[in-house]
Amino acid sequence: MTQTARVALVGDRSDGVRSHVRIPMLFERLAERDGLELDAYWIPTDAVGDLTGFDAVWLVPGSPYRSESGAIETVRAARENGIPFLGTCAGFQHALLEFARNVCGLGGIGHAENAPDAEERLIVPLACSLVGHEGAVHVTPGTLAARVLGAERSVERYHCSYGLDARHLDTLAAGGVVFSGFDGDGDARIAELPEHPFFLATLFQPELAGDGTRPHPVVRAFASAATEHANLTVHSGH
Repeated sequence: MTQTARVALVGDRSDGVRSHVRIPMLFERLAERDGLELDAYWIPTDAVGDLTGFDAVWLVPGSPYRSESGAIETVRAARENGIPFLGTCAGFQHALLEFARNVCGLGGIGHAENAPDAEERLIVPLACSLVGHEGAVHVTPGTLAARVLGAERSVERYHCSYGLDARHLDTLAAGGVVFSGFDGDGDARIAELPEHPFFLATLFQPELAGDGTRPHPVVRAFASAATEHANLTVHSGH
């Protein structure tokens, strides 16, 4: 029997954030359509505790977060404990911020939205805001993103104004991040950690695709990874 997966949705929940309204609907569809039962727990960024009891963690959009440190701790816990992780929009930005600080040794590097006066910034304002925009993403063959999306090109929906400063891309890649999706200008739009059971971050918001009746492949893959983690945990006796 497939176990119900416990999923932490980390973010400062608001009915004014479309993705926060959409995600629970998608989880209902996943149960109906795919038999993937997800038990979701909303956790504010300023109340992040021990996440090791969860089968998956989704760092959801809605920045600026109330607690940058809570968002960073969420990513670190998932990364270090092999918990399936999805970060979308601000989740993508903070996943890279956590990796830069804790793996690449860039301890003081900042996020322009949270610390506009930071001396060194990893996440900076986009040259053109992507709020409400759709754009093509070119996917690198052989990556997790390619397996999940099943295509080398995908049109995705955005709602963000910040992204990775490309000057730091090589440093993150040297540390182990694989950038597996880029826009037409060569800017990073998907990041993953191939040594991790499931670690995927997208600047676009797959939860906003379509009308919400058919979960995006990224959301479905995350749900599958969560369910697999739940089943493994049961079978290993934890």
